[in-house]
Amino acid sequence: MELAVYNINGEDTGRKVMLNDDVFAVETSEHAVYLDVKQYLANQRQGTHKSKERSEVSGSTRKLHKQKGGGGSRIGDINSPVLVGGGRVFGPRPRDYRFKLNKKVKQLARRSALTEKLRANQIKVVENLNFEAPKTKDFVKFAKNIEAEGKKILLVLAEQNKNVFLSARNVPNARVINAKDLNTYALMNSNAVIVTEGSIDVINQL
Repeated sequence: MELAVYNINGEDTGRKVMLNDDVFAVETSEHAVYLDVKQYLANQRQGTHKSKERSEVSGSTRKLHKQKGGGGSRIGDINSPVLVGGGRVFGPRPRDYRFKLNKKVKQLARRSALTEKLRANQIKVVENLNFEAPKTKDFVKFAKNIEAEGKKILLVLAEQNKNVFLSARNVPNARVINAKDLNTYALMNSNAVIVTEGSIDVINQL
């Protein structure tokens, strides 16, 4: 499959790039996409949540009153979870939310996402991008030229470019990523995938 290459002004350069059908034309798997996105989001969680349980609350461990004969309900110490200021029952504890996902499942998910984006005409190839200086207005102008203004933009570069990254940093719903770091979540969380010409060779091998 071929896609036209556009310049920074949104004009067709007349050149085309070849897309690998093994990456951009696969039989998609929604479940693989779900698992990969779930793992990505789980890996972002710090898991540092913690609440104090009965044994950790500061307070006396003296039994408040005798068990029977007082006319009241049975009760232990002031740290009891049924009392205000007491410990919490089965409260959250620090934990690691990460889980393992096979490489082939992640690969299928990534290729499924690329295939769906291509079918939805949400992928556009542009010439290798570079700005003389980091200016937000240059990126906004570029987005407007390629008809991506107001959309969730994912710009895929062949390699790190500081000026492009800084120019896009303050643009709402715009994200810049290197081709080798392309992931399913980033693809599914965008509706305008702008791929530079130089990054196609890397993506064709994903």
